[in-house]
Amino acid sequence: MITIHGMQDSGNCYKPRLLLALLGKPFRHVEVNSLDGSTQRPEFLALNPIAKVPVLELQDGRTLPESNAILAYLGEGSAFVPADRFERAQMLSWMFFEQYSHEPTVAVRRSLLVHPEMADVATPERLAATLDGGNKALAVMEGALAKADWLVGGAPSLADIALYAYTHRAAEGGFDLVDFPGIRAWLARIEALPGYRPLDWLP
Repeated sequence: MITIHGMQDSGNCYKPRLLLALLGKPFRHVEVNSLDGSTQRPEFLALNPIAKVPVLELQDGRTLPESNAILAYLGEGSAFVPADRFERAQMLSWMFFEQYSHEPTVAVRRSLLVHPEMADVATPERLAATLDGGNKALAVMEGALAKADWLVGGAPSLADIALYAYTHRAAEGGFDLVDFPGIRAWLARIEALPGYRPLDWLP
C-alpha cells in the first residue's frame, strides 16, 4: 500500500488524500509535523532531504515529494487529467499558479494566523502583503469560475483539487469570499463530488 507522509491540517498534504478519496484508492497516512521538528529527523530526511511534507512513498520504497507532483503521479490515467493536450497544459498552468501565486499568499497567511508557533514572523507588513496578494490570486480564480464550473474544460481536474485545498480554508487566513460567488459555487461543487472527504479526514 502507498503511504503519504504529511500533516493532517496542511492543505498541501490534503491534496493527495483528497484525490485518493475521490478515486477510491486505499493508502496509509503517517503524521509528520513540520512545526515540531519531525521533518528534521534523520528517518524523514532519508525520504525527503529538503525536509518538507508531503512525501509519497511507494510500495517499492521510491519516494516523491511536492504536492502537485504527487497529484500528477496519482492522477495519471484518471478522469482528473484531461485527455486533450491543450487542456492538460492549462491544468498544469493552474497548478503552477497555485504554487507561485496562491499558496505563498492564501496558505501562508492562514498559517501565520492559525499556528501560534509562527506568531514571531506574523508581522503587520507580512500580513498585509499576503492579504493583498491572496485577494489578487482569488480574483484571478473568480474571473475563470464566474464563466465556467471548473478551472479546465467541462470536468474537475487536478487543478481544481490543487486550488481547493487552501481556498476552502481561506477564511482562516482572514479572506472574505463574499465577493467571490464563482469561487463559493465551485467549492460547493467539489464538496458534492462522490468520495469527497474533508481536510481533517484520515483513512
